[in-house]
Amino acid sequence: MVTRRGFIDGMSAAGAATLLGITPPAAATSLADATAADTELKARDAMRATNVGMRSSYAALKSALISRLSPVIVVQNDATGGRFTLIQQGSERESVSPVPELFELAKSISHVPQGIFSIIAAYLSDKVSPVPNADRIDPHDLDMVAFEGPRAEGWISPLRDYAATLGSARRQLGKADLPKELEISCGKILDEALTFIGDSVMNKTFDMASFEEFSGRTYPSIRMNMKFAAAAQISGVEGLMREWRLKIGEEAWKDLYTVVLSIWTTSELNQASIIIRRCMNPAKVATHLIDLPTVEVPRDPIFVALDNLARIVQDNVSAEMVFPTDPLVADAFKGKEDLLSVEILHQTGVTAGAPTASRPAGASGCPVREGKAWS
Repeated sequence: MVTRRGFIDGMSAAGAATLLGITPPAAATSLADATAADTELKARDAMRATNVGMRSSYAALKSALISRLSPVIVVQNDATGGRFTLIQQGSERESVSPVPELFELAKSISHVPQGIFSIIAAYLSDKVSPVPNADRIDPHDLDMVAFEGPRAEGWISPLRDYAATLGSARRQLGKADLPKELEISCGKILDEALTFIGDSVMNKTFDMASFEEFSGRTYPSIRMNMKFAAAAQISGVEGLMREWRLKIGEEAWKDLYTVVLSIWTTSELNQASIIIRRCMNPAKVATHLIDLPTVEVPRDPIFVALDNLARIVQDNVSAEMVFPTDPLVADAFKGKEDLLSVEILHQTGVTAGAPTASRPAGASGCPVREGKAWS
């Protein structure tokens, strides 16, 4: 039988006093609150510890797996068409830059308009000019880039220096032993660039319209250079893939992993990925060709590639074993989606695959202060 005394003994001092209509001392209340808070903190820390243990075991598995991944090709995109590294049994490595020099030369001259833009951009007007593609230029982006404004003349000296570099290339272009079509297109780009610089420096002014007129005139020649660069890269990369395929044999090649490192601006339809895709096992290319965008070029690209590949490979197996009853969530865990993405899409009322940006702010979308949507 539970007596009144036993019932009270089973309660906290503060709770018992409240039950009997007695106001507990402040110290007793604070002590009870502190005890409850401490108990809650310990319980939550115990919950967090389960995740710490998971992460420790996950990292150990990944570390062990890195040394077992094979065969793997790691691609580092660069100005020469890419550096390709074949890795077998975790430690056997061979690195090659297979793309002919024509690739680098054609792209170097094609980048001249971008080189000029990079010098003058800060000195543009921060207002979009009435140019044909004005509606495609974000006014805020332009305002961020044109931080010096057209009244400053800090662009003149560096533009003259760049003109000297371009002039040297133009004078020696005929000695570079290029295919005739490529030599002509490179010459056209350099001539137009030198004319634009000369006119701009002489008049001490330029604007968005004058630059676009110049760059528009160079575009047909840039397209020709792109044609030569693409052909050079295809021949170089496909040639190397054939060589390595023979080296490691068909049995190993069918399970080949390829990791292509790139920056965000070249991560979709990456040129190396397009070419290598044609050389891999079609049945596995969807899961074994990984485009890995990086914030910047990593100090140790091979480790970054293998570390990420190990995570992907173990997640491929883990997803199916941890979520055997829900293929949709398993696919999210295996792929690029965050694991909570499906549930978040569900709760926010967005259809999977639909552009979330199409939902207007304040209309069942992101909350807006005081009920005001963006104008």
